Amino acid sequence: MISQGIFLVIGAPQIILIVVIVLLLFGGKKIPELMRGLGSGIKEFKDASKEEDENKDKKA
Repeated sequence: MISQGIFLVIGAPQIILIVVIVLLLFGGKKIPELMRGLGSGIKEFKDASKEEDENKDKKA
């Protein structure tokens, strides 16, 4: 039997509440900066993962 994950518990009202709280905490001008930073962090993580995979392939 598949157990219910947290994603099944979060609905539209909860997501709207989270967005409103983030807007109140950071303001509208700060959010694009935060998203840019998050995107660059994800990109760096993916690049590092690819480099690690390539290094494993060279060693094998």
